[in-house]
Amino acid sequence: MLSTSEFKSGKKIEIDGKPFEIIKSEHYKPGKGGAMVRTKLRQMITGQVLDKTFRSGEKVAKADVLHQEMQFLYKEATDFVFMNMETYDQMNVAGESVGEKGGYIKEGDTVKVLLYKGELIGVDLPASVVLEVAETEPGIQGDRVSGATKPATMETGLNVNVPLFINIGDKIKIDTRSGEYLGRE
Repeated sequence: MLSTSEFKSGKKIEIDGKPFEIIKSEHYKPGKGGAMVRTKLRQMITGQVLDKTFRSGEKVAKADVLHQEMQFLYKEATDFVFMNMETYDQMNVAGESVGEKGGYIKEGDTVKVLLYKGELIGVDLPASVVLEVAETEPGIQGDRVSGATKPATMETGLNVNVPLFINIGDKIKIDTRSGEYLGRE
């Protein structure tokens, strides 16, 4: 059990059988009555954000969330297949659970996954990844307009806007938080 005095950003708690991550918490004391703790919580499965107020000293269950390194093996229809690096067990994960982060993962990549009661609920990606351009229009010689971009499809199927000078086969660095082009590798 976790007391409200131990609430900090990043802590994981369980409310009504669902895992939540504390985004923000602050203690306050109204004019009358006991102290309270205002929190902003993010539901870890759906991503829904909600505000909740607790009485000071109230105890809340700690969420059983594990961080584990797994290797992405391959994509099977819409499912992603991950392998536990210690036990070599394979886990099929629905594409909805991985979400848009699946576009940043290549076969053979090792990623940190979040497991809740044995089910994968999220993938932690590095701040940037390097992917190869699989498809894009060729750049036009002499067209050097500052800041002009064109769409490009990466080896994973992810679509990114890149500068005009990028060609098929180039390896580029992409920000995983915003999906923006960062530079050539």
